[in-house]
Amino acid sequence: MKTIWEDAVHLARAAKRPGTARDAFRMMRTDAWFLLLLFRMRRFCLRWHIPIVNRVLRTTQMVLGGIELGNDIELGRGVYLVHSLGTVIGGNSRVGDRVRFMGNNTVGTARDDGHPVIEHDVEVGCGARILGPIRIGAGAIIGANAVVLSDIPANAVAVGAPARVVGMATRSVTREERRALA
Repeated sequence: MKTIWEDAVHLARAAKRPGTARDAFRMMRTDAWFLLLLFRMRRFCLRWHIPIVNRVLRTTQMVLGGIELGNDIELGRGVYLVHSLGTVIGGNSRVGDRVRFMGNNTVGTARDDGHPVIEHDVEVGCGARILGPIRIGAGAIIGANAVVLSDIPANAVAVGAPARVVGMATRSVTREERRALA
């Protein structure tokens, strides 16, 4: 139950809200929270070797959310699937807290040579592909339709196919956000 509540609080922060209890309850009505809840239930069933339930929940995610989340991935708290349709996160990918996926994204690898690691507070634009054994630094912004094949430093803005760094993200943190993150 604690993880489910933490997901709601971190979803509110990912949605650029302070993360108060009211914000968390609002986020519990979103598709993103529902998909995270199904994913957490799947992980619980896998950990305790409960047969069939993982497959039923995974199919439910695909049918209702249009998203494919692999069995071996790690999702941080409050991963915000703004538009889940067409999103695939596979392999052994690791996604940090409050990462925002705008929709139709692919995260994974074509070969078994490693997996992507996306650190906290990253924004992934519509149609972006993050492939291979790479690391996306905290606070980075991946542009729409970018194809990321190499590491992106923290707070960088990357665009293009293949993606290249074009600048650094500048974002001021509000007083409410500083208080909520403390």
